[in-house]
Amino acid sequence: MPQAAAGSGTSGQVRGFDDAERLSPDALRARQLTRLQATLRHAYERVPFYRESFDRAGVRPEDCRSLGDLARFPFTVKDDLRAQYPFGMFAVPRSEVRRIHASSGTTGRPTVVGYTERDLSHWADVVARSIHAAGGRPGHTVHIAYGYGLFTGGLGAHYGAERLGCTVVPASGGMTSRQVQIIQDFRPEIIMVTPTYMLTLLDEFERQGVDPRKTSLQVGIFGAEPWTEEMRREIEERFAIDAVDIYGLSEVMGPGVAQECVETKDGLHIWEDHFYPEVVDPITGEVLPDGEHGELVFTSLTKEAMPVVRYRTRDLTRLLPGTARPAFRRMTRITGRSDDMIILRGVNLFPAQVEEIVLRTPGVAPHFQLRLTREGRMDRLTVRAEARPDATPEDRTAAAGRIARGVKDGIGVSVAVEILDPETLERSVGKFKRIVDARRDG
Repeated sequence: MPQAAAGSGTSGQVRGFDDAERLSPDALRARQLTRLQATLRHAYERVPFYRESFDRAGVRPEDCRSLGDLARFPFTVKDDLRAQYPFGMFAVPRSEVRRIHASSGTTGRPTVVGYTERDLSHWADVVARSIHAAGGRPGHTVHIAYGYGLFTGGLGAHYGAERLGCTVVPASGGMTSRQVQIIQDFRPEIIMVTPTYMLTLLDEFERQGVDPRKTSLQVGIFGAEPWTEEMRREIEERFAIDAVDIYGLSEVMGPGVAQECVETKDGLHIWEDHFYPEVVDPITGEVLPDGEHGELVFTSLTKEAMPVVRYRTRDLTRLLPGTARPAFRRMTRITGRSDDMIILRGVNLFPAQVEEIVLRTPGVAPHFQLRLTREGRMDRLTVRAEARPDATPEDRTAAAGRIARGVKDGIGVSVAVEILDPETLERSVGKFKRIVDARRDG
Protein backbone atom coordinates (compact mmCIF):
# COMPACT_ATOMS: atom_id res chain seq x y z
CA MET A 1 0.00 0.00 0.00
CA PRO A 2 1.40 3.47 -0.84
CA GLN A 3 2.64 5.60 2.00
CA ALA A 4 1.03 8.93 2.85
CA ALA A 5 3.03 11.94 1.70
CA ALA A 6 5.50 13.24 4.24
CA GLY A 7 3.96 15.70 6.64
CA SER A 8 0.42 14.75 5.79
CA GLY A 9 -0.93 14.77 9.33
CA THR A 10 -3.52 17.18 10.67
CA SER A 11 -1.31 19.15 13.02
CA GLY A 12 0.22 21.63 10.56
CA GLN A 13 -1.74 24.83 10.11
CA VAL A 14 -1.24 26.50 6.71
CA ARG A 15 -1.83 30.23 6.31
CA GLY A 16 -5.20 30.08 8.00
CA PHE A 17 -6.81 27.94 5.31
CA ASP A 18 -7.94 25.50 7.98
CA ASP A 19 -8.77 27.98 10.75
CA ALA A 20 -12.35 26.71 10.67
CA GLU A 21 -11.11 23.25 11.68
CA ARG A 22 -10.49 24.64 15.16
CA LEU A 23 -14.10 25.77 15.59
CA SER A 24 -16.26 23.93 18.08
CA PRO A 25 -19.44 22.35 16.65
CA ASP A 26 -21.56 25.12 18.19
CA ALA A 27 -19.30 27.84 16.79
CA LEU A 28 -19.35 26.27 13.32
CA ARG A 29 -23.16 26.01 13.35
CA ALA A 30 -23.43 29.65 14.47
CA ARG A 31 -21.14 30.71 11.60
CA GLN A 32 -23.17 28.64 9.15
CA LEU A 33 -26.46 30.17 10.28
CA THR A 34 -25.14 33.73 10.04
CA ARG A 35 -23.78 33.09 6.55
CA LEU A 36 -26.92 31.22 5.47
CA GLN A 37 -29.19 34.05 6.52
CA ALA A 38 -26.99 36.53 4.66
CA THR A 39 -27.01 34.32 1.54
CA LEU A 40 -30.80 34.04 1.54
CA ARG A 41 -31.16 37.81 1.86
CA HIS A 42 -28.57 38.39 -0.87
CA ALA A 43 -30.26 35.95 -3.25
CA TYR A 44 -33.77 37.27 -2.58
CA GLU A 45 -32.82 40.91 -2.97
CA ARG A 46 -30.49 40.58 -5.96
CA VAL A 47 -31.72 37.64 -8.09
CA PRO A 48 -35.24 37.88 -9.56
CA PHE A 49 -35.38 34.09 -9.95
CA TYR A 50 -34.94 33.58 -6.21
CA ARG A 51 -37.38 36.33 -5.29
CA GLU A 52 -40.05 34.67 -7.45
CA SER A 53 -39.14 31.18 -6.25
CA PHE A 54 -39.29 32.13 -2.56
CA ASP A 55 -42.52 34.06 -3.04
CA ARG A 56 -44.18 31.09 -4.77
CA ALA A 57 -43.12 28.86 -1.88
CA GLY A 58 -44.45 31.38 0.67
CA VAL A 59 -41.10 31.94 2.40
CA ARG A 60 -38.86 34.92 2.93
CA PRO A 61 -35.25 35.16 4.14
CA GLU A 62 -36.31 36.18 7.65
CA ASP A 63 -38.16 32.85 8.00
CA CYS A 64 -34.80 31.12 8.36
CA ARG A 65 -34.16 31.23 12.11
CA SER A 66 -32.29 27.93 12.36
CA LEU A 67 -30.37 25.65 10.01
CA GLY A 68 -33.34 23.29 9.98
CA ASP A 69 -35.52 26.05 8.53
CA LEU A 70 -33.62 25.78 5.25
CA ALA A 71 -35.82 22.77 4.40
CA ARG A 72 -38.74 25.20 3.99
CA PHE A 73 -37.06 26.86 1.00
CA PRO A 74 -37.44 25.62 -2.59
CA PHE A 75 -34.82 23.65 -4.50
CA THR A 76 -32.76 24.95 -7.39
CA VAL A 77 -32.14 22.54 -10.29
CA LYS A 78 -29.91 22.63 -13.36
CA ASP A 79 -32.82 23.51 -15.65
CA ASP A 80 -33.42 26.66 -13.58
CA LEU A 81 -29.85 27.76 -14.30
CA ARG A 82 -30.20 26.94 -17.98
CA ALA A 83 -33.45 28.93 -18.18
CA GLN A 84 -31.59 31.99 -16.83
CA TYR A 85 -28.79 31.71 -19.41
CA PRO A 86 -26.46 33.47 -19.56
CA PHE A 87 -26.40 35.89 -16.62
CA GLY A 88 -29.83 35.75 -15.01
CA MET A 89 -28.57 34.07 -11.83
CA PHE A 90 -25.93 36.72 -11.13
CA ALA A 91 -26.45 38.72 -7.93
CA VAL A 92 -23.92 41.48 -8.63
CA PRO A 93 -23.43 43.94 -11.51
CA ARG A 94 -21.38 42.60 -14.40
CA SER A 95 -18.68 45.14 -13.55
CA GLU A 96 -18.03 43.24 -10.30
CA VAL A 97 -17.65 39.84 -12.00
CA ARG A 98 -13.99 38.90 -12.38
CA ARG A 99 -14.37 35.50 -14.06
CA ILE A 100 -16.99 33.45 -15.87
CA HIS A 101 -17.03 29.65 -16.17
CA ALA A 102 -19.59 27.38 -17.80
CA SER A 103 -20.49 23.72 -18.10
CA SER A 104 -19.96 21.90 -21.39
CA GLY A 105 -23.62 22.22 -22.37
CA THR A 106 -23.56 18.87 -24.19
CA THR A 107 -27.17 18.11 -23.21
CA GLY A 108 -28.61 21.61 -23.63
CA ARG A 109 -27.71 25.17 -22.80
CA PRO A 110 -24.62 25.38 -20.61
CA THR A 111 -24.91 26.55 -17.03
CA VAL A 112 -22.97 29.78 -16.55
CA VAL A 113 -21.35 30.75 -13.25
CA GLY A 114 -19.67 33.99 -12.22
CA TYR A 115 -17.16 34.94 -9.53
CA THR A 116 -16.30 38.19 -7.80
CA GLU A 117 -12.77 38.87 -6.64
CA ARG A 118 -13.75 37.68 -3.17
CA ASP A 119 -15.35 34.52 -4.62
CA LEU A 120 -12.09 33.69 -6.39
CA SER A 121 -10.16 34.19 -3.17
CA HIS A 122 -12.50 31.88 -1.24
CA TRP A 123 -12.24 29.31 -4.03
CA ALA A 124 -8.45 29.39 -3.91
CA ASP A 125 -8.63 28.96 -0.12
CA VAL A 126 -10.85 25.86 -0.20
CA VAL A 127 -8.79 24.23 -2.95
CA ALA A 128 -5.60 24.99 -1.01
CA ARG A 129 -7.23 23.43 2.05
CA SER A 130 -8.14 20.41 -0.08
CA ILE A 131 -4.63 19.91 -1.46
CA HIS A 132 -3.23 20.23 2.06
CA ALA A 133 -5.67 17.58 3.32
CA ALA A 134 -4.54 15.34 0.45
CA GLY A 135 -0.92 15.59 1.59
CA GLY A 136 0.28 18.55 -0.46
CA ARG A 137 2.60 21.07 1.14
CA PRO A 138 4.17 24.41 0.18
CA GLY A 139 7.07 23.76 -2.16
CA HIS A 140 5.53 20.69 -3.78
CA THR A 141 5.08 20.66 -7.55
CA VAL A 142 1.53 19.98 -8.77
CA HIS A 143 0.92 18.60 -12.27
CA ILE A 144 -2.60 19.69 -13.28
CA ALA A 145 -4.09 17.61 -16.10
CA TYR A 146 -7.67 18.80 -15.66
CA GLY A 147 -8.89 20.76 -18.67
CA TYR A 148 -8.41 24.52 -18.61
CA GLY A 149 -10.89 26.98 -20.10
CA LEU A 150 -14.58 27.31 -19.28
CA PHE A 151 -14.46 24.02 -17.31
CA THR A 152 -13.76 24.88 -13.65
CA GLY A 153 -11.34 22.02 -13.02
CA GLY A 154 -8.05 23.33 -14.38
CA LEU A 155 -8.13 26.92 -13.18
CA GLY A 156 -9.76 25.97 -9.88
CA ALA A 157 -6.98 23.53 -9.08
CA HIS A 158 -4.36 25.95 -10.41
CA TYR A 159 -5.11 28.90 -8.15
CA GLY A 160 -5.63 26.68 -5.13
CA ALA A 161 -2.22 25.06 -5.61
CA GLU A 162 -0.59 28.45 -5.97
CA ARG A 163 -2.42 29.72 -2.87
CA LEU A 164 -0.96 26.80 -0.91
CA GLY A 165 2.52 27.75 -2.07
CA CYS A 166 3.04 24.98 -4.61
CA THR A 167 4.69 25.12 -8.02
CA VAL A 168 2.09 24.52 -10.74
CA VAL A 169 2.59 22.67 -14.02
CA PRO A 170 -0.52 23.66 -16.04
CA ALA A 171 -0.47 20.64 -18.37
CA SER A 172 -4.24 20.60 -19.05
CA GLY A 173 -5.66 17.57 -20.89
CA GLY A 174 -4.46 15.88 -24.05
CA MET A 175 -1.02 15.27 -25.59
CA THR A 176 -0.72 12.21 -23.36
CA SER A 177 2.75 11.15 -24.49
CA ARG A 178 4.07 14.64 -23.74
CA GLN A 179 2.48 14.60 -20.30
CA VAL A 180 4.34 11.40 -19.48
CA GLN A 181 7.59 13.06 -20.52
CA ILE A 182 6.82 16.18 -18.46
CA ILE A 183 6.11 14.10 -15.36
CA GLN A 184 9.48 12.39 -15.78
CA ASP A 185 11.35 15.66 -16.39
CA PHE A 186 9.63 18.06 -13.95
CA ARG A 187 9.25 15.48 -11.17
CA PRO A 188 5.97 16.63 -9.57
CA GLU A 189 4.91 15.16 -6.23
CA ILE A 190 1.18 15.64 -6.90
CA ILE A 191 -1.08 15.13 -9.90
CA MET A 192 -4.65 16.46 -10.21
CA VAL A 193 -6.69 14.78 -12.94
CA THR A 194 -9.80 12.72 -13.63
CA PRO A 195 -9.34 9.08 -12.58
CA THR A 196 -10.09 7.75 -16.07
CA TYR A 197 -7.43 10.00 -17.62
CA MET A 198 -4.98 8.79 -14.98
CA LEU A 199 -5.57 5.30 -16.35
CA THR A 200 -4.87 6.65 -19.84
CA LEU A 201 -1.58 8.08 -18.55
CA LEU A 202 -0.83 4.72 -16.97
CA ASP A 203 -1.26 3.01 -20.33
CA GLU A 204 1.08 5.55 -21.93
CA PHE A 205 3.77 5.07 -19.28
CA GLU A 206 3.72 1.34 -19.94
CA ARG A 207 3.63 1.83 -23.73
CA GLN A 208 6.80 3.90 -23.45
CA GLY A 209 8.43 1.23 -21.31
CA VAL A 210 8.53 3.48 -18.22
CA ASP A 211 7.78 1.95 -14.83
CA PRO A 212 4.97 4.15 -13.40
CA ARG A 213 5.88 3.02 -9.87
CA LYS A 214 9.23 4.80 -10.14
CA THR A 215 7.99 8.31 -10.90
CA SER A 216 8.25 11.22 -8.47
CA LEU A 217 4.47 11.20 -7.89
CA GLN A 218 3.35 10.67 -4.31
CA VAL A 219 -0.32 11.73 -4.38
CA GLY A 220 -3.06 11.74 -7.01
CA ILE A 221 -6.07 14.00 -6.39
CA PHE A 222 -8.88 12.69 -8.57
CA GLY A 223 -12.30 14.18 -9.24
CA ALA A 224 -14.88 15.34 -11.80
CA GLU A 225 -16.40 11.86 -12.20
CA PRO A 226 -17.47 8.98 -9.93
CA TRP A 227 -14.87 6.28 -9.24
CA THR A 228 -14.69 3.25 -7.02
CA GLU A 229 -12.48 1.63 -4.40
CA GLU A 230 -11.45 -0.92 -7.03
CA MET A 231 -10.18 1.90 -9.26
CA ARG A 232 -8.35 3.41 -6.28
CA ARG A 233 -6.57 0.10 -5.67
CA GLU A 234 -5.73 -0.22 -9.36
CA ILE A 235 -4.15 3.25 -9.47
CA GLU A 236 -2.37 2.97 -6.12
CA GLU A 237 -0.85 -0.41 -6.85
CA ARG A 238 0.28 0.38 -10.38
CA PHE A 239 1.57 3.89 -9.62
CA ALA A 240 2.70 3.40 -5.99
CA ILE A 241 0.94 6.60 -4.92
CA ASP A 242 -1.86 7.65 -2.58
CA ALA A 243 -5.09 8.18 -4.54
CA VAL A 244 -7.63 10.53 -2.92
CA ASP A 245 -10.95 11.99 -3.98
CA ILE A 246 -11.84 15.66 -4.50
CA TYR A 247 -15.40 16.85 -5.07
CA GLY A 248 -16.91 19.92 -6.59
CA LEU A 249 -19.26 21.16 -9.27
CA SER A 250 -19.31 24.39 -11.17
CA GLU A 251 -22.81 25.37 -10.07
CA VAL A 252 -21.70 25.43 -6.43
CA MET A 253 -18.10 26.65 -6.93
CA GLY A 254 -15.89 24.15 -8.76
CA PRO A 255 -13.37 21.70 -7.30
CA GLY A 256 -12.74 22.12 -3.59
CA VAL A 257 -16.23 21.72 -2.12
CA ALA A 258 -15.09 18.56 -0.31
CA GLN A 259 -11.88 16.56 -0.03
CA GLU A 260 -10.77 13.14 1.10
CA CYS A 261 -7.93 13.20 3.64
CA VAL A 262 -4.86 11.15 2.80
CA GLU A 263 -4.44 9.77 6.32
CA THR A 264 -7.88 8.15 6.46
CA LYS A 265 -9.27 7.82 2.89
CA ASP A 266 -12.72 7.29 4.37
CA GLY A 267 -14.89 9.78 2.52
CA LEU A 268 -14.72 13.47 1.69
CA HIS A 269 -14.84 16.16 4.36
CA ILE A 270 -17.15 18.96 3.25
CA TRP A 271 -15.85 22.46 3.88
CA GLU A 272 -19.04 23.37 5.70
CA ASP A 273 -18.00 26.92 6.52
CA HIS A 274 -18.53 27.68 2.79
CA PHE A 275 -21.02 25.03 1.60
CA TYR A 276 -24.01 23.76 3.58
CA PRO A 277 -24.95 20.16 2.69
CA GLU A 278 -28.23 18.29 2.88
CA VAL A 279 -29.14 14.80 1.68
CA VAL A 280 -32.70 14.38 0.43
CA ASP A 281 -34.90 11.59 -0.84
CA PRO A 282 -34.49 11.78 -4.66
CA ILE A 283 -38.21 11.17 -5.17
CA THR A 284 -39.95 13.11 -2.39
CA GLY A 285 -37.32 15.76 -1.68
CA GLU A 286 -37.62 15.08 2.06
CA VAL A 287 -34.48 15.87 4.05
CA LEU A 288 -32.91 12.65 5.31
CA PRO A 289 -30.99 12.28 8.59
CA ASP A 290 -27.22 11.89 8.53
CA GLY A 291 -26.25 8.35 7.65
CA GLU A 292 -29.08 7.73 5.16
CA HIS A 293 -28.37 7.43 1.45
CA GLY A 294 -29.90 9.98 -0.92
CA GLU A 295 -29.30 12.93 -3.22
CA LEU A 296 -26.79 15.60 -2.24
CA VAL A 297 -28.03 19.20 -2.05
CA PHE A 298 -25.85 22.27 -1.49
CA THR A 299 -26.42 25.86 -0.44
CA SER A 300 -23.52 28.25 -0.84
CA LEU A 301 -22.65 30.28 2.26
CA THR A 302 -20.08 32.80 0.99
CA LYS A 303 -20.66 33.27 -2.76
CA GLU A 304 -21.33 36.82 -3.92
CA ALA A 305 -21.64 36.73 -7.72
CA MET A 306 -23.89 33.68 -7.92
CA PRO A 307 -25.32 32.33 -4.67
CA VAL A 308 -27.12 29.00 -4.96
CA VAL A 309 -29.90 27.89 -2.62
CA ARG A 310 -30.60 24.17 -2.17
CA TYR A 311 -29.02 23.13 -5.46
CA ARG A 312 -29.86 19.52 -6.34
CA THR A 313 -26.62 17.95 -7.52
CA ARG A 314 -28.17 14.58 -8.56
CA ASP A 315 -25.15 12.94 -6.90
CA LEU A 316 -25.97 10.07 -4.55
CA THR A 317 -24.19 9.80 -1.18
CA ARG A 318 -24.74 10.03 2.59
CA LEU A 319 -23.41 12.27 5.36
CA LEU A 320 -21.31 10.95 8.25
CA PRO A 321 -19.41 12.51 11.17
CA GLY A 322 -15.95 13.91 10.48
CA THR A 323 -12.82 11.88 11.25
CA ALA A 324 -9.49 13.34 10.11
CA ARG A 325 -11.10 16.79 10.09
CA PRO A 326 -13.64 16.34 12.91
CA ALA A 327 -15.15 19.83 12.58
CA PHE A 328 -16.63 18.90 9.20
CA ARG A 329 -19.00 16.13 8.20
CA ARG A 330 -17.98 13.64 5.56
CA MET A 331 -19.82 12.59 2.43
CA THR A 332 -19.21 9.05 1.27
CA ARG A 333 -17.82 8.48 -2.19
CA ILE A 334 -20.40 9.30 -4.88
CA THR A 335 -21.98 6.01 -5.92
CA GLY A 336 -23.62 7.45 -9.01
CA ARG A 337 -26.04 10.09 -10.17
CA SER A 338 -29.78 9.85 -10.04
CA ASP A 339 -29.85 10.92 -13.71
CA ASP A 340 -27.24 8.25 -14.67
CA MET A 341 -29.32 5.44 -13.29
CA ILE A 342 -30.23 2.79 -15.85
CA ILE A 343 -33.55 1.00 -15.33
CA LEU A 344 -33.12 -2.32 -17.10
CA ARG A 345 -36.12 -4.63 -17.02
CA GLY A 346 -37.23 -3.11 -13.73
CA VAL A 347 -33.79 -3.23 -12.05
CA ASN A 348 -31.93 -0.04 -11.07
CA LEU A 349 -28.28 -0.11 -12.16
CA PHE A 350 -25.46 2.43 -11.88
CA PRO A 351 -22.20 2.41 -13.89
CA ALA A 352 -20.17 2.38 -10.66
CA GLN A 353 -21.68 -1.00 -9.75
CA VAL A 354 -20.45 -2.49 -13.01
CA GLU A 355 -17.07 -0.80 -12.60
CA GLU A 356 -16.50 -2.64 -9.33
CA ILE A 357 -17.13 -5.96 -11.08
CA VAL A 358 -14.94 -5.16 -14.11
CA LEU A 359 -12.00 -3.99 -12.02
CA ARG A 360 -11.88 -7.16 -9.93
CA THR A 361 -12.01 -9.43 -13.01
CA PRO A 362 -8.65 -11.00 -14.00
CA GLY A 363 -7.51 -10.44 -17.56
CA VAL A 364 -9.53 -7.24 -18.05
CA ALA A 365 -8.13 -3.70 -18.22
CA PRO A 366 -9.82 -0.85 -16.29
CA HIS A 367 -11.51 0.51 -19.42
CA PHE A 368 -15.15 -0.29 -20.05
CA GLN A 369 -18.35 1.16 -21.46
CA LEU A 370 -22.04 0.33 -21.18
CA ARG A 371 -24.03 0.19 -24.41
CA LEU A 372 -27.83 0.28 -24.33
CA THR A 373 -29.77 -1.07 -27.31
CA ARG A 374 -33.36 -2.15 -27.89
CA GLU A 375 -34.53 -5.43 -29.38
CA GLY A 376 -38.25 -5.27 -30.01
CA ARG A 377 -39.76 -4.01 -26.77
CA MET A 378 -36.85 -5.12 -24.60
CA ASP A 379 -33.86 -3.03 -23.61
CA ARG A 380 -30.49 -4.78 -23.77
CA LEU A 381 -27.29 -3.78 -21.98
CA THR A 382 -23.87 -4.81 -23.22
CA VAL A 383 -20.78 -4.38 -21.06
CA ARG A 384 -17.85 -3.67 -23.37
CA ALA A 385 -14.52 -4.14 -21.60
CA GLU A 386 -10.95 -4.28 -22.87
CA ALA A 387 -8.69 -7.28 -22.39
CA ARG A 388 -5.28 -6.77 -20.88
CA PRO A 389 -2.46 -7.11 -23.44
CA ASP A 390 -1.29 -10.46 -22.02
CA ALA A 391 -4.77 -12.02 -21.84
CA THR A 392 -5.17 -15.29 -23.76
CA PRO A 393 -8.36 -16.23 -25.66
CA GLU A 394 -9.22 -18.48 -22.73
CA ASP A 395 -8.70 -15.57 -20.32
CA ARG A 396 -11.09 -13.44 -22.38
CA THR A 397 -13.78 -16.10 -22.39
CA ALA A 398 -13.44 -16.61 -18.66
CA ALA A 399 -13.55 -12.83 -18.03
CA ALA A 400 -16.75 -12.42 -20.05
CA GLY A 401 -18.44 -15.15 -18.05
CA ARG A 402 -17.21 -13.76 -14.75
CA ILE A 403 -18.50 -10.24 -15.52
CA ALA A 404 -21.89 -11.56 -16.65
CA ARG A 405 -22.24 -13.67 -13.51
CA GLY A 406 -21.08 -10.80 -11.30
CA VAL A 407 -23.72 -8.46 -12.73
CA LYS A 408 -26.43 -11.11 -12.51
CA ASP A 409 -25.58 -12.15 -8.95
CA GLY A 410 -24.69 -8.71 -7.58
CA ILE A 411 -27.19 -6.47 -9.37
CA GLY A 412 -29.87 -8.91 -10.43
CA VAL A 413 -30.04 -8.41 -14.19
CA SER A 414 -28.69 -10.28 -17.21
CA VAL A 415 -26.31 -8.44 -19.54
CA ALA A 416 -24.23 -9.29 -22.59
CA VAL A 417 -20.45 -8.93 -22.31
CA GLU A 418 -17.94 -8.16 -25.05
CA ILE A 419 -14.22 -8.43 -24.32
CA LEU A 420 -12.48 -6.11 -26.77
CA ASP A 421 -8.88 -5.89 -27.91
CA PRO A 422 -6.63 -3.56 -25.89
CA GLU A 423 -6.94 0.15 -26.70
CA THR A 424 -10.23 -0.32 -28.57
CA LEU A 425 -12.35 2.11 -26.56
CA GLU A 426 -11.77 5.79 -27.12
CA ARG A 427 -9.51 7.24 -24.44
CA SER A 428 -10.68 10.16 -22.34
CA VAL A 429 -8.79 13.38 -21.60
CA GLY A 430 -11.52 14.48 -19.19
CA LYS A 431 -14.77 12.95 -18.05
CA PHE A 432 -15.23 9.54 -19.66
CA LYS A 433 -18.59 8.74 -21.24
CA ARG A 434 -19.55 5.48 -19.54
CA ILE A 435 -23.02 5.07 -21.09
CA VAL A 436 -23.74 4.94 -24.81
CA ASP A 437 -27.49 4.94 -25.38
CA ALA A 438 -28.14 3.57 -28.87
CA ARG A 439 -31.84 2.90 -28.23
CA ARG A 440 -32.87 6.07 -30.03
CA ASP A 441 -31.29 4.72 -33.20
CA GLY A 442 -33.31 1.51 -33.09
